Amino acid sequence: MTTAAAHDAVTLSLAEVEALTRAALLACGVDPLNEPAITASVVAAEAEGIHSHGLARLPTYCEHARVGKIDGKARPVLDSPRPGLLRVDARCGFAHPAIDFGLPALCDAAKTQGIAALAITNSYNCGVVGYHVERIAAQGFLALGFVNAPASIAPMGGTRPVFGTNPIALAVPRAGREPLVLDQSSSVVAKSEIVVHQQRGEPIPLGWALDNDGNPTTDPDAALAGGTMVPAGGYKGAGLALIVELFAAWLTGANLSIDASSFADNLGGSPRTGQFFIAIDSGATAGPDATARLEHLFGAILEQEGARLPGERRIKAKQRTAAQGVTIAAALLQRLRSYAA
Repeated sequence: MTTAAAHDAVTLSLAEVEALTRAALLACGVDPLNEPAITASVVAAEAEGIHSHGLARLPTYCEHARVGKIDGKARPVLDSPRPGLLRVDARCGFAHPAIDFGLPALCDAAKTQGIAALAITNSYNCGVVGYHVERIAAQGFLALGFVNAPASIAPMGGTRPVFGTNPIALAVPRAGREPLVLDQSSSVVAKSEIVVHQQRGEPIPLGWALDNDGNPTTDPDAALAGGTMVPAGGYKGAGLALIVELFAAWLTGANLSIDASSFADNLGGSPRTGQFFIAIDSGATAGPDATARLEHLFGAILEQEGARLPGERRIKAKQRTAAQGVTIAAALLQRLRSYAA
């Protein structure tokens, strides 16, 4: 571990990120069988430069496990109500082990049926959605993921939050390459990005959020204390949030965003949010030249000056992180060490 140029920042290797995450989770009562799935997600987020879902999120995980808002010892339960349709009850525990528990069965069902779906209910924040669909695509399937969150986006024309930032993600396998991953929030930016700015003591860009009075704000505290997130693309973002809500909350039997307790504080019981994943074996429908046609499409994008494919920045971030490590605020490191102790 070395001191970064800034006096209030430190640099960690990914191995140190993993060890610190594991120690903090276990010390806060997370079961040893559940911890690896959460730790792997945090490390992957830091490796890809998505710090808002990495160590910046870990204090909340630890706090919620410690006070019992999330059951760190919950054992997820899997059942299959229909062929090709799977359901995992996270039992008010962490989302990561519940998803890990269901993914092998999802992929097996997709191989047999050609298409399969996995509903996760009574769940919690699952970190980076792209991380989960990428693992499905690595098994050779086109993957979709839908995730709801506590309400923070008002419908267009309204003022009261109804939807969460409700991200959606897609991953498609590529021959000889990492899967292409598209992961986007229904809001202009994920709410966790505002948390990162708050931790750093930095203002947020104008246009990210509104304060409690509905006015644009650059104050992360005002945005998080009763404010609302700005939907991406106006009506389109609010429409996307509704689609995700139907898949991730209504279809899974989880709490609607308006009924879910906050991911950010200790108030209320378990958020009991949901995730919904679809895996498709494209070979049966896309045809024998599917790989060539896919690369033909991507080539038409990349041949344009300035254009790029989704996920390219994450791949470059992995290379950079492997060489340079992860830089975090010294105050965050001190806090995480206190949890680990």
